[in-house]
Amino acid sequence: MVCFLSLKGDEFMNERLENIKNKYDELTVELTKPEVLSDFNKLKKLSKEQKDLESIVLKYQEYQRCEQDIKDAKELLNDPEMHDFANEELTQKEIELPKLEHELELLLLPKDPNDEKNIIMEIRGAAGGDEANIFAGDLFRMYSRYAEKQGWTLEVLHEIEGAAGGYSQIECLIKGDNVYSKLKFESGSHRVQRVPETESGGRVHTSTATVVVMPEVDLETIEIKETDLKVDVYHSSGAGGQSVNTSNSAVRITHLPTNTVVTCQIERSQLKNKEKAMQMLAAKLHDEAENKLAMEVGAERKSKVGTGDRSEKIRTYNYPQNRVTDHRINFSIMELDKVMEGNLEPVIEALITEDQRLKLEGK
Repeated sequence: MVCFLSLKGDEFMNERLENIKNKYDELTVELTKPEVLSDFNKLKKLSKEQKDLESIVLKYQEYQRCEQDIKDAKELLNDPEMHDFANEELTQKEIELPKLEHELELLLLPKDPNDEKNIIMEIRGAAGGDEANIFAGDLFRMYSRYAEKQGWTLEVLHEIEGAAGGYSQIECLIKGDNVYSKLKFESGSHRVQRVPETESGGRVHTSTATVVVMPEVDLETIEIKETDLKVDVYHSSGAGGQSVNTSNSAVRITHLPTNTVVTCQIERSQLKNKEKAMQMLAAKLHDEAENKLAMEVGAERKSKVGTGDRSEKIRTYNYPQNRVTDHRINFSIMELDKVMEGNLEPVIEALITEDQRLKLEGK
């Protein structure tokens, strides 16, 4: 059940909303000044500031209009000719007002600075041998379909195909609007329960694959010393080990202090492969640093929807029952076939809603 807080008795929230509205109005005036319009960097900076406040201001204005409509309707109740109309309007607006209050509360929650970022996703087959790799391939296809439905672009950075199909490891870059905000809860261990194609006895097997979601990192914001890197170049190879091209274009980078290894062989150019490998390395180093920090706050980390720990079992895909269950929020949906085709929205929305609930409760 959702608890609505009234803004009428919350002076701090009202004051905060008024300050945001005033700031938005100030920025609107600033953006019309010739000295701002002629300075591209300043124009870009102020436009972003205004855009970040816009959704709150528009919702606050909608809330204020609803309040005024309620006040007007109450006054009209005394008019015999307008009584029925006013009563209907009052009933409707009194239902609408708490919903707007709740929407404002959500908009005022602290934003995850990574929400608007692109992501690097890593999927690995884990327990279960060939079936785990096949399942990793199924997950990659599921996320690919979801990305397509969202209008995002997906680019494979590195892949190691499984002997019987799927992938023992695949890494990709997903670009688009607010990618991290939608996929940040996907990190963890995904479990599948089904009869493998190789199983002649018809028995249900359980296998797992791990997913790691990392926000894309601007290389300028993270220090990586060249002296800490070991760079190897070699012939790119495809399935079965055959040579993709005859030049040494594939790049493997080892970050010596952390022993973090990244590989990219997608491009024919060694330089482009190195650039993408560095992107992957930056994301992994940033992710490790964030995880270490989160582990240090222990209890706070456990209260969140997901820890991002790849060993945490987060979801089960049960094929015999056509069921998907997310264990973190006790959410199940009997539409596994649709989910595997990229219709992840019900699961993702449930996770986002629970995360918002925890934040509203101060957890």
